[in-house]
Amino acid sequence: MRRCSAAFLIIPLVIASAIAGCGGSDDNQPAYSNAPKIVIDSDFNTMGDDGQLFAMTTQLMGEGKVNLLGLCVVTGNDWLLQEEADALKAVERMGVQDKVGVYAGANYPLQYDVASIRAQQAANPNGYFGAWMRPEPTQQSQLTAPPDGFATSAKLQSQSAADFIIATVKRYPNQVTIIEVGPPTNLATAVQKAPEIVPLIKGIVYMGGAMNVPGNANAVGELNWWFDPVAVRTLLQTSIPQKVIPLDVTNTVPLTESVFNQIVNPSTGQTAVTKVYAVANAGAFATNTDIYDTLTIGYFLDPTYATQTQSAYLDIDTTPGEDQGHVRVYPDVPAAGASPQKITYVTRYDNNRFFNFYVDLLTRPVPVKFQ
Repeated sequence: MRRCSAAFLIIPLVIASAIAGCGGSDDNQPAYSNAPKIVIDSDFNTMGDDGQLFAMTTQLMGEGKVNLLGLCVVTGNDWLLQEEADALKAVERMGVQDKVGVYAGANYPLQYDVASIRAQQAANPNGYFGAWMRPEPTQQSQLTAPPDGFATSAKLQSQSAADFIIATVKRYPNQVTIIEVGPPTNLATAVQKAPEIVPLIKGIVYMGGAMNVPGNANAVGELNWWFDPVAVRTLLQTSIPQKVIPLDVTNTVPLTESVFNQIVNPSTGQTAVTKVYAVANAGAFATNTDIYDTLTIGYFLDPTYATQTQSAYLDIDTTPGEDQGHVRVYPDVPAAGASPQKITYVTRYDNNRFFNFYVDLLTRPVPVKFQ
């Protein structure tokens, strides 16, 4: 979240705090002020796919190619308390704590059945169930520090993630795209709380779902959409323009040893990002790790990164059990309850071009240099 420029300091404090995060004065705007506006809604991690996405996006912001208005966090990969700590360190690491605020969101899905989740875990021992795979921390002493330590100055914003989304969309009608790379509980909560924002959201770009491939949580569900299928269904049933990067394409974009080595041993010298990347992703290429959330920012900026797409009416199974998170794909005629519009999802990506983009952004100097 960007702070107001000095030109606004004469405004009374109560008003100034209400408009915190403004884009700057007309005569002293940074390069990103007029760039496409986004909010990242993420089940954040230090330097897995969510952390990589944030590092890449802030570098693009420094270049003036995107305007990141805020980082929202939601339980998914981990529990909210851990993700908050990782996100606060990330804004410090990138040197953007005065420009990008961190907003805490939902700690639990809109609906969930713990007994069913445990049964699904038992039935799918190789499945990835995110936060449900570990105890929920209840205090700071139970958190795991990022490799470079906890944040020392960055603090959570007082506004909740859902309220921040509502206020931001209303402030910038038809200008804000949500990069939705976690369970979409925060966004669904915002839409339920303030349905008037639906026609004001420019679009959503998800990483989520498994259209025509097996799931990575239970046998049919991809984690982000499996984690809160009620939130997914809430959003699919709106008129918001939506695009999806599903497992169908991420399964075809593996992290290779060559790419890993280019990042952890860059010719330009190591940075805080490359050092943490090396720790967080050590050996990842040897365990069939694919690239997930980071594909969204490439596709958002340039849809030609997608070399193959399909469009269909989509629905998702919200019933607890082995069909939880199963995406129903209707190519021609929607069934009752499916999305009212066809939604485009990516099935092939330009891997070589993307990895040039990926390596470049993750090896740039840190903190971010702004134009």
